[in-house]
Amino acid sequence: MSVTINVSDDNKLATMKINGRFDFSLHNEFRKAYKDISLGGGQYVVDLSATEYLDSSALGMLLLLKEHAESQGCNVRLTGQGDEIKEILTIASFDKIFTLS
Repeated sequence: MSVTINVSDDNKLATMKINGRFDFSLHNEFRKAYKDISLGGGQYVVDLSATEYLDSSALGMLLLLKEHAESQGCNVRLTGQGDEIKEILTIASFDKIFTLS
């Protein structure tokens, strides 16, 4: 389990990658990954291509990220989700809250 984040040179794109299980055990690590990042009207991308599992606490963490991003005039896009993860996101209506690609 891990969270990695890379910020583009122009400070407009922050890409977070979630490896393994995305659950409450990642709460502190996930929050620490983005809390000190300030993008000027850019975009946060959460790469779920290596995510094996996602639970309700992960959904809550994504909402907190969205709140952080919107406070900076940014948006959040979720990418790379497999069928199972995409189904969870769709059931939770996250396809209406986030851009899924």
